[in-house]
Amino acid sequence: MAGELELGVGQKSGGSIVRQRGGNRSKSNKPLPRKQRVLNRGYLYSRSKDDVKNPEVTLMDMDSAIMFYFNDVIQPSVEDNGENVKVPIMYASPERWKSIQHDGFMRDKKRQIITPVIAYRRTSIEKDDMIPQDKLDANNPHMFYTFEKKFSNTNRYDNFSIQQGLLPQREYYNVTFPDYVVLTYDFIIWTSYIEQMNKIVERVVYSDGAYWGHPEKMRFRTHIDTFTDATEVSDVERLVRTNFSVTLRGYLLPKGNFDHRSTTQKFLTPKRVIFGAETDATVTNNVGTAGQFQDGLTDTISSPGEPSAGDIGVTVSNPLIFTGGTGVTLSNDGVEFDGGSRLTQEISIGQVVATTSNVTFNQVSASSLILGDTTYNSGNITGSLIVSGSVTTQGNMTVNGNATITGTLTAQEFHTEYVSSSVIYSSGSTQFGDTSDDTHQFSGSILTSGSLRLNNYSVHEISNDTSLTDSSAVALVTENAAKTYIDNQTDDQQSYLRKQFVKTSTSISAPGTASFTAVTASAPTGMTSTSENDFIFFINGQYMEHDAIQIKQESSTFRLIVDNDSIGYDLESDDEILAIGKFNS
Repeated sequence: MAGELELGVGQKSGGSIVRQRGGNRSKSNKPLPRKQRVLNRGYLYSRSKDDVKNPEVTLMDMDSAIMFYFNDVIQPSVEDNGENVKVPIMYASPERWKSIQHDGFMRDKKRQIITPVIAYRRTSIEKDDMIPQDKLDANNPHMFYTFEKKFSNTNRYDNFSIQQGLLPQREYYNVTFPDYVVLTYDFIIWTSYIEQMNKIVERVVYSDGAYWGHPEKMRFRTHIDTFTDATEVSDVERLVRTNFSVTLRGYLLPKGNFDHRSTTQKFLTPKRVIFGAETDATVTNNVGTAGQFQDGLTDTISSPGEPSAGDIGVTVSNPLIFTGGTGVTLSNDGVEFDGGSRLTQEISIGQVVATTSNVTFNQVSASSLILGDTTYNSGNITGSLIVSGSVTTQGNMTVNGNATITGTLTAQEFHTEYVSSSVIYSSGSTQFGDTSDDTHQFSGSILTSGSLRLNNYSVHEISNDTSLTDSSAVALVTENAAKTYIDNQTDDQQSYLRKQFVKTSTSISAPGTASFTAVTASAPTGMTSTSENDFIFFINGQYMEHDAIQIKQESSTFRLIVDNDSIGYDLESDDEILAIGKFNS
């Protein structure tokens, strides 16, 4: 019967155990060595009809997970001539990848450039240090995840099993823990236009950190690194390319180990467990006084079971007597106890003294009283004292240390001997008065090492900087500093500040340079040098963004240099560009 194991020694031959029985033996087989004997019958169960398959996770599964996620989840597509075109994704072989790195693009069999397209390859694989795994021996692992098959023909429980004393068999499966790895993939995306590239990159970035793979198969956590953009322009083609890397945290679990043993093991619990019956005996003796066995008594062996209370007894020659005391009452006060019979004593006091009880005493006398960390000794208190209610003193109160009052102090009369006085807050700040119309008079000078706040505005210093070079927002200047600064403003500075001239471009060099017959004004000493921020440019009446332009003075020619990719268009020879700014007349 399955589940009832018969222990025996035999020889393994052709997948079966050969036993020799009977008187006529045609052949004598030598017993196998101990290391070759099948000791664990759990490995001998057939797995041919199991619906529980051995799990297997390979590198191909992780490569396929990326392919599936791009094709079925991200679904990259572009708009081309008013049509929605699906972008193909290809796993690049080493030969194709080398060709891509050499040419910078992909070609089909007709040597035509493929665009749009996505190509990727696996570049590295390493152990995941965030999830350490040590199987000690990969051929004989000892770390498993165990699960039970909920229902099968072997674990059903019917009336026949109840009558025969059979237990339902449980099917258990042990799955070896996998190796956790980190894989790195390189991706390249090619499109013809930046708008097409932006649409693909947006969908890829949105999928960062998700679990990639088929929802009914293995899925793996991914992370996308920095995107690198590049535009390639040749005589006949214009390609927009983006490179990025994907880090995938996966796990590897081969179908079997190198010992030809499956990574998934099946075990069955036994149907019946049989224990042999044993007989226990109890020896009873009568005991004399003083704990000595009496002579002439024979041992008596009884059947299994608990002996009665009278089988064994101890009698002492000097009985034990309990008597009550002050405040203590005994239920059997003064009764002798020699062990010959059971005696129950109930000890009680006048009131309940549980931790939740209200205990009353007429008077308690002690040299000191310790409550927690506070000691009360002859009128002295050692430790901290916190009073949640009110405190009333009939006499005088003297505080030798500091007195801190977090609330309001109310007194009928104050007699103070002080060096200084103020309202001190918990932050260390002080306050004089309670309303903004209070007047505070000081005789003498005021010395402060911090800042001064006037109507909630902070002033850190009074400065005599005649050139105003600090540009401080928290400093007040003196009358001398203000007058000296105004007097030092020369005619050159005033003239430079008033300069504002309009110039028209004399020539344009496509795609990004415009020339003017003009000279920039030089900033006087002490003022910021003239830059492109001192000019405004208009092309055909439209404002040109400052972050896309640069200026350059070459002798008597003023040049405007435009970043075409940033501004989004190219300059043409028939464009009209106006410049307004600090030119010489």
